[in-house]
Amino acid sequence: MDMRKNETLVITCARGVADYLRQEVEQLGHTARTTSDTTIETAASLHDAMRLNLALRTGINVLCLLKQFSCKGPDELYREVVSFPWEDYIAPSEYLSVVSRVNTLAVNNSVFASQKVKDAIVDRVSEKRGMRPNSGPDRDNVVINFYWNDDRCWIYLNTSGKKLSDRGYRKIPHTAPLQETLAAALLRAAGFDGSQPLVNPMCGSGTLAIEAALIALKRAPGLLRSDFGFKHVIGFDSEAWSALHREACAQSKKKPPFRIIAADIDKKAVEAAKKNAQTAGVEEVIEFHVCDFNDTPIPEEKGVVILNPEYGHRLGKQHELEETYKGIGDFLKNKCAGFTGYVFTGNMALAKKVGLRTSRRLIFFNARIECRLLEYHMYVSRK
Repeated sequence: MDMRKNETLVITCARGVADYLRQEVEQLGHTARTTSDTTIETAASLHDAMRLNLALRTGINVLCLLKQFSCKGPDELYREVVSFPWEDYIAPSEYLSVVSRVNTLAVNNSVFASQKVKDAIVDRVSEKRGMRPNSGPDRDNVVINFYWNDDRCWIYLNTSGKKLSDRGYRKIPHTAPLQETLAAALLRAAGFDGSQPLVNPMCGSGTLAIEAALIALKRAPGLLRSDFGFKHVIGFDSEAWSALHREACAQSKKKPPFRIIAADIDKKAVEAAKKNAQTAGVEEVIEFHVCDFNDTPIPEEKGVVILNPEYGHRLGKQHELEETYKGIGDFLKNKCAGFTGYVFTGNMALAKKVGLRTSRRLIFFNARIECRLLEYHMYVSRK
């Protein structure tokens, strides 16, 4: 397998994140050929895929297109898949998992489709190499993504393996944590690049503050992981990977230029955030405080303040949070003059209680909850 040959790469993301993922992909030197609500398509090599897996903050999986074909039923599916030279990609000693998404009348469910694809792959490798790879649901080694829509099928090598959002540092998630890639997208939408302070009241388990620290330190999120799907494919260039890894390490800073402050009234949340930051290697660059959001320390230098309050869907009743949201508005108005304030919420009725005029309202999805990132410019009053 030629790691330097250009292929079609499809990079997936959460809904609402595609524009920020496209910006990242283009900053890494690639052109986004097409963009959907949850994907970016580009032409790049598997060597490039290694760098994308290492550097991307907002992507979920980097998929390499292996084959696409028309298909009207299970037997035809098997014939198409078994005809592909899987022996050039998957060693008999490897472990294989197949992830399917199916929207066709030809089969009843994705489990059946996954089984059919898996059978074809291991049968082909067995025929050509004399041994069948082990297979199962764990995405620890070779991962194949299969999509079947009407009568069209696509098969991808998942070069990420596990989702890129699984950074590995969130050992203690606490309650209702943000996905890491979503937190990174929110920070990108807020214009945070590490060249200004970041204040995160209501920090919960610390995901926003930790992602902000990684950005400020210019530390590639992939440095937190030891394994990726591409490492288990025949032709993996370990020397090229080591060079990319060393380059990313050399670009990392030891200390951010400005303060990153995280606070929460819940002592257990702050303890969880500290432990997660320690796992991520950024505990020394984040200031943690146990306090009410209104008492969060605010630095003299102006920057970004971002809050992710409860939505009232799972963690509390809406009427109990109305005063909290009103208090957020007072906090931004009275204590954050000169800052750009952001509130991320999935409850627009509560958002109105903030009582401030928004300059932007950006749509994101936290799992299945449609949310808004609300932007407030907190101007310094002239006396």
